[in-house]
Amino acid sequence: MNYKTMQPALRITTKVLPGNKIEIEIPEAEIGDSVDVFVILPEKAEPKHRSVLEIIEESRRRHPSRTAEDIDKQLQEERASWDS
Repeated sequence: MNYKTMQPALRITTKVLPGNKIEIEIPEAEIGDSVDVFVILPEKAEPKHRSVLEIIEESRRRHPSRTAEDIDKQLQEERASWDS
């Protein structure tokens, strides 16, 4: 088995500049040194895409189903209140 010694690593946090560029300074490096750069992007919440059926199902859970008679009765009561 070949074992390698651990390579030194440096963690730097920086901002993305205009043009989607980054700039980093590495004090420990010499001009002409080769370095590996890993960019870890921040996790962003993905917008939740719901199907029409999921939306309807959620609506039914929030509002218990009513019969046509219940709705007619409520409409009649509402119209009667307009005459008062």
